[in-house]
Amino acid sequence: MANGNTSPSRSGLISGGSDNDALFLKVFSGEILTAFEQNNVMKDLHMMRTISSGKSAQFPVSGIATAKYHTPGVNIADSGNSMLSSIGMNERVITIDDVLVSSTFIANIDELKSHYDVRSIYASELGKALAKRFDIATMKTLFAAASSGASAPQAAGNSITGATTNTTAGIIDALYAAATKLDEVDAPSEGRYAIVTPAQYYKLLTADNVAINKDTSGGSADAARGTIVEVAGIQLKKSNNFLEVIAEGNIAVDQSSADNDDGSANNDVFGGSGVGYNGDFSALNNSGEHGILVGTKEAIGTVKLLDLATESEYQIERQGTLFVAKYAMGHGVLRPECSVKILPA
Repeated sequence: MANGNTSPSRSGLISGGSDNDALFLKVFSGEILTAFEQNNVMKDLHMMRTISSGKSAQFPVSGIATAKYHTPGVNIADSGNSMLSSIGMNERVITIDDVLVSSTFIANIDELKSHYDVRSIYASELGKALAKRFDIATMKTLFAAASSGASAPQAAGNSITGATTNTTAGIIDALYAAATKLDEVDAPSEGRYAIVTPAQYYKLLTADNVAINKDTSGGSADAARGTIVEVAGIQLKKSNNFLEVIAEGNIAVDQSSADNDDGSANNDVFGGSGVGYNGDFSALNNSGEHGILVGTKEAIGTVKLLDLATESEYQIERQGTLFVAKYAMGHGVLRPECSVKILPA
């Protein structure tokens, strides 16, 4: 103690190591991952594929076969007898977008002066930022799927116009109409979901309607917990990010009104009528009455080249730590007929 110095106990230092932040960084990364998972709505609702290299992935698309009664003696293989099924084939290609980054710099002196855990707050915000961009991009892609025309061997997306989406009865009727649309094109009955606004969700939750409120202990709705299982066989997912998509309106050409750079994505989900993931979403809003998006897991897809990852570096020259959370993915339309856009009157 002759020079007045002391040896502090560094809580982030692994015994025998030299990195004073070793333990802190693992916690920071874990909190980013947790925040991403907790704030993500769309991740489990659509097809996802991981590639180890390359710039895109192909998804094969096949048509349907036919069946006919056979007359004894007729040559099945003779094309003139029309016994053979002509099964159309096509493909959907989803390209990897540029790396999406959320970052922050924590000054060492600021962290020392803080009487609360700064890193935990910042980690949560980075995770939320990436989850928000993921949800918004995939919701836009789902809208694009429902807006897509037919492309053999696939049918077009589905639309329901003139719906009442600001009353309980209207929302229920619209969801049953969407279920009918999906049934009519033989879309899978498993994994159907609807993206609704929080206001629409809570209208259904608090409604006294047999379609959604059969039994609070094991039926479709639990008002005490604020959850709804499903309506018309469709899981309901509320999302505030959906409101942001609605609020963007028509940004198919004019990107100046967009508060993000979805227009610079490598995937053109609107097939030329939009830019990247940006398109004309104005039909989702009619004087404050909002639309609903319905789909199945097969409607859209995501290709991952780089899953959510984190990096950090203490920069001596700047006396602080740079934290980066990132991923490299791409989104695209797979089966338009498995999606429905419900548009308000």
